[in-house]
Amino acid sequence: MNEIIDLSQEIYEGMPVYKDLPQVKMTIHNSHEKWNGVINPTTITPAVHKLELGEHTGTHVDAINHMEIQHKGKSIDTMPLSMFYTEGICLDFSNKNLKELIEPEEIKKACSEANLEIKRGDTVLLYTDHYRKHFNTANWGSGPGISTSCARWLGEMKIAAFGVETMSPGVSGISNKEVHHICGEMNFTHYENLINLHSLIGRGRFRFIGLPLKILGGTGSPVRAVAVFENK
Repeated sequence: MNEIIDLSQEIYEGMPVYKDLPQVKMTIHNSHEKWNGVINPTTITPAVHKLELGEHTGTHVDAINHMEIQHKGKSIDTMPLSMFYTEGICLDFSNKNLKELIEPEEIKKACSEANLEIKRGDTVLLYTDHYRKHFNTANWGSGPGISTSCARWLGEMKIAAFGVETMSPGVSGISNKEVHHICGEMNFTHYENLINLHSLIGRGRFRFIGLPLKILGGTGSPVRAVAVFENK
């Protein structure tokens, strides 16, 4: 059987979200006790939850129309599914400190050390170990990220996407806004809030799947991102 590694955060009420994005709210909309006509039940068993959350909650992918105003119309439902079903590699940047930038030369070096090549249409995942070190702490929003020159270099490599463990692909206040603009300009995207990237290091290439919901006009979507290692 193929080995499937889950790269996705749990979604729950009170989870960390980026800056002013909607907080997650989760309530019981219907219970089995209500459906079964139980009066004054001592326990409530969920049958249907009501969810309130933003498109950019937890492990998610950004649509091109999220990147900048001129990309209006390039919503998540219009993006080809081939962008979310790709080959993937994961590179080790666990030595990076808070708010430290990842530069193109470091990507090249990491590829060389891992004996990996970035191919056209790949999804490139960047392991920083930020999730295991800092999730839901005061430093969670201060993770490392890619520089603007790194974003442009990745775009020139014609990748489908890159992915990070942090809440933003760049460093907030330093490169993050510009990284989004470059993704829009060069028509590739990124995943945020990935987990378990340490499980991919040293294992070579894999199948990456991060299919979004088909949200009409959506600016992004939560995904159940996975890495699949096929048994040969």
